[in-house]
This record gives sequence, structure tokens and C-alpha cells, in this order.
Amino acid sequence: MKPTLVVLAAGMGSRYGGLKQVDPVGPSGEAILDYSVFDAIRGGFGKIVFVIRKDFEAEFREKVGAKYAGVVPVEYCFQDLADIPAPFAVPEGRTKPWGTAHATRAARGAVREPFAVINADDFYGRDAMAKLGAFLAAVEPDSLHFGMVGYKLELTLSENGSVARGICRVSPDGRLEGVTEMTKLVRAGCVAENREDEARPVQVPLDARVSMNCWGFTPRLFEELEARFSAFLAARGGEMKSEWYIPFVVDELIKEGKADCAVLPTDSSWFGVTYREDKPYVMAEIKKLVDAGEYPATLFPKA
Repeated sequence: MKPTLVVLAAGMGSRYGGLKQVDPVGPSGEAILDYSVFDAIRGGFGKIVFVIRKDFEAEFREKVGAKYAGVVPVEYCFQDLADIPAPFAVPEGRTKPWGTAHATRAARGAVREPFAVINADDFYGRDAMAKLGAFLAAVEPDSLHFGMVGYKLELTLSENGSVARGICRVSPDGRLEGVTEMTKLVRAGCVAENREDEARPVQVPLDARVSMNCWGFTPRLFEELEARFSAFLAARGGEMKSEWYIPFVVDELIKEGKADCAVLPTDSSWFGVTYREDKPYVMAEIKKLVDAGEYPATLFPKA
């Protein structure tokens, strides 16, 4: 059974209605998302599941999903603020989504095989999808053995400002031991610095492995999400801006000894448009990959 790629795309919509412009970064107008789908197909994935918001379903199907018609099966699931277990209720006035773990949970009805989870607006690279595809093709579907692609910190930094990254602690045998969130990382010569406290910056090696929300899971994750979402809501569901993230769930499972997570190292660069000024860099890097033959000039030719 081929693994499935779950793409978290709910954040691509405008709160005022309508789909945000899917910015072209490739030579034929490709968006970053198109490269992830292309890499997943050649990495052995057999289906794409988009987690979106219901209010821009028609527009997303037309502008995004239609490009892959006849290439790979596509399904849609919906992240809904009100999709929470009883007896909990959404606090009056809350509009902020519940986070990436909640978005992943939204795919529970469409996924019954090992699956990867990525963000729609991040470029992960061919090597990441190939390693995830191979890992998921070999994993025992009924296990709690997960995988995470680990990028070198230096290949994920921006020249245009600080970034937030999850710094991974990796065991000698390549297992994830934990993730420390650092929110103001910048390059500082031969190291990086986390400048959350300007008076006492924390130095981090540039070759430290970081989590960029590029995960491999088995369907057993959904059972854990269901149980743990209720616990999250009981503790923080009354807050207006609390969020429930995938790394939090994985970290809990590891600490409890219920799951383990292999770190799949890659030397690929991660691209993301954290700042408006990042886009020209992303476009230039993708052009280099196209010129080198890593990607065709047109990923999904129109019929």
C-alpha cells in the first residue's frame, strides 16, 4: 500500500473570504506546493489529501487541485474550528484555528495507511519526500513508530530576519528525544543565536537538526490525537489564542514511552517565504534546481 501525503493548507485562505494568491515561484508559474506534490509522486506516494477550510473549497479545487487531475488521486478534508469533541465548545469570539495537530486530525476520515504531513507553503525538496516515502513504505502500519525529516539549521535560516525553529535532540541511534522551540534564531558568524533574550543569546550549532513540520506517521496517530485533544481542550480550550501543535503530541508520546520517532537527516535546503524579501531568493534557488535537471521547467503540463 502506497503512503499518503497530507498537506496542511487551511492557512492559505483569507479570513475575509477567498483563496490567497498562490505565489508563483517556478519558471512556469509553479507554486511551492506544486513541487511538494511532484516530489511526493516520484517518492512513492499514492494519494494527496489537502486539509483546507470549507469556505474556499471551490476556489481551491479550481486553482490548485485541478492541476493534478489524472496525475494522482486527490481528496479534501476540512479544518473547522467547531470540529471538537463533546462536551467542549468553542469560546465565544474565538476565530484562531486550533493548530497543526488539529489540522492533521481533520484528515482522520480519509487516511487509513501510513502518511506524511507537510505545510502547503514550504519547499521540502526531493530528498525529503524520497526518504519519507521509503520510511513509510516499510513501517508497520499498526505501530507507533514515526519519522521526521531533520534539516540542518543553517539551511533553514533567513537573511532577512529572525526565524522560529524547533531544535531537535537526537539520540546516538538517530531517534528523536525532544524538540526545543526557539523563536528568534539568526545567523551569527559560525553559529546561530537565539535572541529571545537579547542580553543572553543562546548559541546553537549551524548543523543542529531542526523540525520543519515534515513528518511520517502511521494511522495509530489518530487515536492518540483524539484522546489528547480532549486533554488539551480541558487545559487550554478556554483561551482565545491557544494552539495545539504536532511536535507537542509527538514529544508527549516519546516522553511517555508510547512512541518513538526516527530522525531522517537530509542535506536539502528548506525554502519558505517567511519575509517578503525571501521570495526572490526562493525563486533563484528553484531556478538553479531546474537548470541542474532536478525538476522539469513545467511540472504539470496542461492537457
